[in-house]
Amino acid sequence: MSAPTPASSPATDPESGSTPRPDADPVDGATPAPTEPAEPTGPASSPQVRQQLFASLLQRQGAAAALILVLAISWVTLPRFGSTENMRDIALQSSFLAIIALGMTFVIITGGIDLSVGSVYALGGVLAAYGAQSGVLMALLLPLAVCGAIGLVNGLLVARLGLPPFIVTLASLLFARGLLLAITSEGSKTRTISDSSFLSLGRDSFLGLGLPVWFAIVLCLIGGLVLRRTRFGESVFATGGAEQSALLMGLPVVRVKVTVYALSGLLAGFAGALTAAYLQSGVTVIGVGVELDAIAAVVIGGTLLSGGAGTVLGTVVGVLLRNVISNVINQIGGLDSNYQSVISGAFLLLVVVVQRLLSQARPRRRR
Repeated sequence: MSAPTPASSPATDPESGSTPRPDADPVDGATPAPTEPAEPTGPASSPQVRQQLFASLLQRQGAAAALILVLAISWVTLPRFGSTENMRDIALQSSFLAIIALGMTFVIITGGIDLSVGSVYALGGVLAAYGAQSGVLMALLLPLAVCGAIGLVNGLLVARLGLPPFIVTLASLLFARGLLLAITSEGSKTRTISDSSFLSLGRDSFLGLGLPVWFAIVLCLIGGLVLRRTRFGESVFATGGAEQSALLMGLPVVRVKVTVYALSGLLAGFAGALTAAYLQSGVTVIGVGVELDAIAAVVIGGTLLSGGAGTVLGTVVGVLLRNVISNVINQIGGLDSNYQSVISGAFLLLVVVVQRLLSQARPRRRR
């Protein structure tokens, strides 16, 4: 009698003698690790990606698009707008504010604010007029030394003592304006400038553009390189983006803040000196509201008031947009010049609201 056939069983590994598990991999016998479902990367996620890219592009290039649109409309509708002389005037008037706004860009990126630049700008012009009596070198060194010192004190009070930038720079605004009035006997004495070497800095031109325009171009190029290509620039962004994290990383947060406020004072004083050379006198009534114009230009250019983001190029675009709008208003005979402030304020409010909405529209990173 033949032996009964045993029940079928899984094949045994001839080398190890073990029996593989039913769920084992057919190649190596290993048990596959449990896997999590992959996140969708197809069409379902593409709208979110497009929304994020559009929000980032609009925040960075929105002012440039608005500038191009205003230029195109004004060029077609206003006969004198596109003339070479008018373009030169816009560039020259923008150069002084661009120099001031450059320093303001660094301050705002660190999360601060500088309300003193308008009065410091006017003080720089008056000091330059007084210094010009002793030559061009003194006409530049005197406003740079005094205005830079005011900015340095602002930085020390903000960074070392932790005082609010708004209060500190507001006090500096009053101090600089009071010092200006004291020097000029409450504005009754206006010092004229006769030094031709110093006057040439504000009135001469090169390649069809005034020297102040070239000064602004060079300073903005240097500022952009410093902000984007140096460790100091990285520290500026880190300080404004997350100050506590920057401190934990060992970054010189205090030194960065002191430096940017001192830089803001220096640039405001230099812009004042160039204005004095252009006007051939130390005018006491300039600079009123310039700090607000500088802040508006910086914010319109895409720099966040909360800090941590911004570009020098965006600031230049913001300055040009403001001055182009001002020029258009001046060329439209039926509009009062006061509408310039109305439009600037409305535009600034619109930009801040759009920045807020864009920041909320960006999808948060998944932890």
